[in-house]
Amino acid sequence: MSYSQLQQEIAYSISQDNFDQWLDCIPELNKLTITPQDPIYHGEGNVWIHTQMVLRALIAQDDFAASSDEDKFVLFMTALLHDIAKPETTIIDEISGRISQPRHSQKGEISSRILLWRNGVPFELREKICRIIRVHQIPFYALSDDNNYKSPQWLIHRLSWQLPVWMLCMQAKADILGRISADKARMVDEVELFKQLALEEQCLYQPRQFIDDYTRIQYFRGSNVLPDYALYPQKGPKVILLSGLPASGKNSWISKYYPNLPVASYDDARNQLKLKHGQNEGLVIQFVLAKVKQYLRENQSFIWNATHLSRDMREKALDLLYAYHAEVEIVYLEQSETTLYQRNSSRDTSLPNKKITQMLSKWQVPLPTEAHKVTYLVN
Repeated sequence: MSYSQLQQEIAYSISQDNFDQWLDCIPELNKLTITPQDPIYHGEGNVWIHTQMVLRALIAQDDFAASSDEDKFVLFMTALLHDIAKPETTIIDEISGRISQPRHSQKGEISSRILLWRNGVPFELREKICRIIRVHQIPFYALSDDNNYKSPQWLIHRLSWQLPVWMLCMQAKADILGRISADKARMVDEVELFKQLALEEQCLYQPRQFIDDYTRIQYFRGSNVLPDYALYPQKGPKVILLSGLPASGKNSWISKYYPNLPVASYDDARNQLKLKHGQNEGLVIQFVLAKVKQYLRENQSFIWNATHLSRDMREKALDLLYAYHAEVEIVYLEQSETTLYQRNSSRDTSLPNKKITQMLSKWQVPLPTEAHKVTYLVN
């Protein structure tokens, strides 16, 4: 389906108060109808019943009616897809019979990204949906003592740079109201307190303001600093970290804008070592890392050209760069699926299209909190 068709389906399902057609529009949702949930937290039954209840609870909120068409699209699709990964993550304990779905939010982010990308949903709207899905449970426990974060304020500050916090609050409230559980009232209160804290921190409708980007990055990386007081920056090299699926145009972008800047590239390393994709990847990685560390030691600005698809992989690269006080810009490039496969098939590469399809399971678009600057170049 196209973006405009999805919009039409949303309007129709809201007007009819019926969501069954989405099982035909998005076949992946059919698995929700046979996926059980733990009755302690979801007495309503399977995931599809819960999803429909969440949609009704969302639409009933005054803020939904007052939202723009684009915001309604984001909110509706977030609610529709927020548990799309529960079928693949469901675990039933053989002894107790308890049901859990660990990491369904994180997996749901990626599944939703692939689905919406293939349906041509605009990048900005798609990423709002996916980012909210990834953290949609956080307001339930953000104010508890064991939330694993530095503080609720720090968490809200970081989230405000990643997504519209007011939308996250609406989704979380609908998620709680759209279920049958004993602690429902308490959980709604938790979400309301989270929303109130975001409002007090001036983060509900916009990102938390920082005195400069250097202080912001140090703050989000856990340093004991305050947003309003500048740190004296330790000068390191300027590094452009490229990110994007293969054939998204990274080499062409370098040639056009930075033809004279040194480049650390895994593809170049394979060519120099005369290796194909998948051959002795350990040696390729060591080769590139040696070049990266050399540039960093020499305080030489450079481009790190790689897919850097997952947050874990980017985190490792960023940890190294920030250890040398680098000023980092992430440049993310994206194309349509058809363009990617056509480009990859026509270039001289040992990477088959099938491998690109497999890489989608690790596809996490860089967040604005990861670097001093993040640039998105789409299509």
